[in-house]
Amino acid sequence: MTITSKYSATKLSVAFVAALMLPVIALAYTEQNPFWVTLSSILLPLGGYSLWAALSARSGRMVWAAGVFVFLSAFQIVLLYLFGDSVIATDMFLNLITTNAGEASELLSNIFPSVIFVCLVYIPLLWKASVHLAHKVELSDRARRGFATTGFIALVAGVATLNIGERGGAREILRDEVFPINACYNFGLSISEAIKINNFERTSKDFVYNVSRERAVPQREIYVLVIGEASRAANWQLYGYERRTNPKLMARDDIFPFRAMTTLSNTTHKSVPLMLSSVAATEHDMIYRRKGLLAMFNEAGFETYFISNQSPQGAMIDYLAADAENVIYLDAGQYDAAMIKAMESAIKDNPAQKMLFVLHTYGSHYSYQHRYPREFARYTPDDDVAISKKNIEQMRNAYDNSILYTDYFLNEVIEMLGGQADACCAMFYCSDHGEDLMDNGNGNFLHSSPKTTYYQTHVASLAWFSPLYRNLFADKVEAARKNAFAPSTTHSVFHTMADIASMKSPYMEYSVSLVNAGFDYSAKRMYVDDHNNAVALDRNIGIDAMQRDLFRKAGVPMP
Repeated sequence: MTITSKYSATKLSVAFVAALMLPVIALAYTEQNPFWVTLSSILLPLGGYSLWAALSARSGRMVWAAGVFVFLSAFQIVLLYLFGDSVIATDMFLNLITTNAGEASELLSNIFPSVIFVCLVYIPLLWKASVHLAHKVELSDRARRGFATTGFIALVAGVATLNIGERGGAREILRDEVFPINACYNFGLSISEAIKINNFERTSKDFVYNVSRERAVPQREIYVLVIGEASRAANWQLYGYERRTNPKLMARDDIFPFRAMTTLSNTTHKSVPLMLSSVAATEHDMIYRRKGLLAMFNEAGFETYFISNQSPQGAMIDYLAADAENVIYLDAGQYDAAMIKAMESAIKDNPAQKMLFVLHTYGSHYSYQHRYPREFARYTPDDDVAISKKNIEQMRNAYDNSILYTDYFLNEVIEMLGGQADACCAMFYCSDHGEDLMDNGNGNFLHSSPKTTYYQTHVASLAWFSPLYRNLFADKVEAARKNAFAPSTTHSVFHTMADIASMKSPYMEYSVSLVNAGFDYSAKRMYVDDHNNAVALDRNIGIDAMQRDLFRKAGVPMP
């Protein structure tokens, strides 16, 4: 029996179209596209959703059948709250499956305004649809014809607008600018990437670096790569920040900061593998066919350790880490200094003459208050508060305290290595990406946004060498000093670590090694975008005139 009085199928269908159009309207405002693109980006989804509403007489079934679009709409609204603009990126879909439950709960608990909003919009919609299903409510033929007519007119107008306004580029506009088509396209790419990651062991199993050593070192060798997390250069005292966030490192005269380092990606699941791999930005797909830094050091006869203060993520990082002969994931809730104890025990208990340690820190990952003991709360208030412009002082204080703790942690690593009097030691630190902190009055926060910024891109990096290393490899140490402002990216991490250990391989690029006098200062600074294309740092990925000025003021050379 058709029921139309108590349960209005027309009202549900109108609410369905309106709810799904919310992110469409928001994106039309935030993306600032040409008028023709904006108009078509509104008309096309309006037409599509209206036609969808007319497909089935059963209104409840129609809404639930569109569940994927409901999810995408809710997800898009939350991301707009976080980042202020841009569609759901491929990297963001991958972040969903590579972020552990603890990190997710920390973030969700502090973006509750957006979570509450989407719950108030979409949960009642789905609940009402369930009621309609249970009561077999149907949309009248007249209403269905109305939705179909509206949808057809809007769709035709959207197609016409797109083709008239954007001659020859309609396909790219649909793929990149029209929601939810662009989100669905990015979702497909994320599935493709996930498949490649899961096949890594098979596709890379026969790869070898054919490595040899340039120079033999009779003493024990201990080399350490510290991977930072969300540590932007702008908040390091070492790079000119006004707050005393690096008192211990500032007091040292034996460290070598690299002041112009930029990341290849603002997402951990992509940036860290690129740091641990020899592949360049222009050959990203090769990352699934080559093993990484730990495998290279294994070939050279090193005892290798991967020690992480983060949980396994089901991402490419885990596969590259698994190449280490010793893989240690610390228990959840510990501070980064716990990794030093694990490393110290390994050095003491393992008689190996050649050792490599890769330490994957939690650094300044949100929620910042959880990354340091209370004795490092120099800047207060630093409460764990909701993400909001009104709370920026507390969030910035907590972030700066996390940098202060990183300063302590790195100094402790150096002190521990410095205590190995008879060993040739070196440490190289680099953060995977930076972080937005609602800078310059905007609402940008965190990292992984589809469009990057100066603060997400310019990262902290430095090196330290033991007295014995400085004596044996004075040329490399001098090169590190001279390369302080080299136009480097995180592509340099692999090759710098390999060069520190005097490796030779057909896959080595000495022109990007920060301990090599032959560093290529003419190389173009690159970035790997959301679709894994190597692009220049320019307006297309968010680096506008204001962002370029920030790079310039920081002494980071830009093309």
